[in-house]
Amino acid sequence: MEFYETTPTHDLTYSDVFLVPRHSDVGSRLGVSLAPQDGTGATIPIVSANMNSVTGPRLAATLARRGGLAVLPQDLHLQDLDAAIRWVKAQPVAFDSPLFLSDGQTVAEALRQMPPIDGHGIVITDAHGGFLGCISALRLGTALPDARLGDLLHGQLASIDADEVTDARAAFDLMVAADLEFAPVLHHGAVIGTLSRTSALRSTLYQPALDANGRLRVAAAVGINGDVAGKAAALAAAGIDVLVLDTAHGHQEGMLRAIRSVKALGLSVPIVAGNVVTTAAVKDLVDAGADIVKVGVGPGAMCTTRMMTAVGRPQFSAVLETAATARELGAHVWADGGVRYPRDVALALAAGAASVMIGSWFAGTIEAPGTLETDATGRLYKQSWGMASTKAVHDRFDRLDPYELARKTLFAEGISSSKIYLDPLRPSVEDLLDMITSGVRSSLTYAGAANLADFHERALVGIQSAAGYEEGKALPVSW
Repeated sequence: MEFYETTPTHDLTYSDVFLVPRHSDVGSRLGVSLAPQDGTGATIPIVSANMNSVTGPRLAATLARRGGLAVLPQDLHLQDLDAAIRWVKAQPVAFDSPLFLSDGQTVAEALRQMPPIDGHGIVITDAHGGFLGCISALRLGTALPDARLGDLLHGQLASIDADEVTDARAAFDLMVAADLEFAPVLHHGAVIGTLSRTSALRSTLYQPALDANGRLRVAAAVGINGDVAGKAAALAAAGIDVLVLDTAHGHQEGMLRAIRSVKALGLSVPIVAGNVVTTAAVKDLVDAGADIVKVGVGPGAMCTTRMMTAVGRPQFSAVLETAATARELGAHVWADGGVRYPRDVALALAAGAASVMIGSWFAGTIEAPGTLETDATGRLYKQSWGMASTKAVHDRFDRLDPYELARKTLFAEGISSSKIYLDPLRPSVEDLLDMITSGVRSSLTYAGAANLADFHERALVGIQSAAGYEEGKALPVSW
């Protein structure tokens, strides 16, 4: 990457910079590779943040199916993390994960997990888990809230036999021929997944992130206190593909000890550690054994660190400097936080990040943890909160005695509750992935880059005023 006819004199964040187009011989944005090549096995440079309101098993499976990587949060109890990892590993690759509800549950209960949108649906089972039928999500929007789901089954929706699906294109053609938008996929009478036309189409465009056994990849985070090595070994036994050692201030002796203790186990999985924002920190963490360093202090939407402590650094400059150092050491960085638009993801990659972590942007999706709620105007949202907030502290230390919990809560910071609204046009994390990767692919073609390594080399970056940034936004109203 090089700056276009300028030299920065101060640290920059994403809104301070822009990409300049240059001569390109890349013919199509679908012809570029977005694989990060950071040892994680991901095929797109998108990582979901290890936040309780962002990453759960369902989002992890969905993201891996499209080539990204999800990091399960450290606040889950070890047995819950183990169960979540094993659930992700058991999910289908070629089909979507079914959402199972029982015939005795109500429409209102179903709507707290699935909005009435096209291309989605739920699988209905009896009290013993037997398959009864399927209901399209759109049907939920026309039924009474207290209606039993079983009463909505008037003739089972057509299903797809897994043996008839030879590849993603065949699945799409099959659904078109049968005039289906959504259907369960059965194998020997058992539901093994669901499929929509859009998900079949996506499977022709994305390459899933799979482990050596052909299962979906997933990462998990642990803190740096307590029996870090023991937790890491347990997560490796459960099947994680990447281990994230996570703390707000990553450049500290406790982090270095944690990295060394995990590295000594020889778990054969990449070790990610952070968060940091300086060259010196990257050198220390990589020297201790980190393969990937997580970069970002304070840019997250739910984070109040900079306003509370004055600590942090504008994210573009932090990524640019740390990525250069990591590259010299044979390591990589993940840009963690501060992305609001696809342009920000592209800029982080241009600065040298191998992947970009996304938090609150993903919190308002169907697949994110938590249930759907409705505000006074009828808009759907999910709750999100910062990982240093009072709510997060209570979740993390819920097994402490009341006095110790009160001491930790007293100094909590960050936003404890924020409404993240579902985008009616992009309610799924997959919809957001389409938007983000489409933008990033186009960024590569503008730079004449066939892959992310080329993009970092060829990216021209200019510095702009606040007015320049505003000029780039679409008008929210008509002329």
